[in-house]
Amino acid sequence: MTATPKAIQVTNIAANAAADKLAENLVALDVTAVMPLTDVFLLASGRTERQVAAIADSIEEKMLENGFKLLHREGKTTGRWILLDFGDVICHVMHEEDRMYYSLERLYSDQPIVKLDVVTQA
Repeated sequence: MTATPKAIQVTNIAANAAADKLAENLVALDVTAVMPLTDVFLLASGRTERQVAAIADSIEEKMLENGFKLLHREGKTTGRWILLDFGDVICHVMHEEDRMYYSLERLYSDQPIVKLDVVTQA
């Protein structure tokens, strides 16, 4: 199994919303083979708790504008690791220190990477 076209579309909307708030190290992993309830993990880093919260807020707003409902949110109060569950896609917005510590990319290194179409700001 691989991520559905809808999941890839949702991932790109979320990734572009994260990029709008200068998220770093955007990576999308196709986790369909190991996660029965979702298709893609989108990982994004911020340098401060405030930036992590701003990235998560941007993703939530852009997803809502595009008709995708947030099913679950965790970590908003601390701003270190915010998880946003949109069903087909789960966004992990992490402080760069926490991202290095937990190293989700290493945990899921055997899963395919989803190519992102992210518009970077000049």
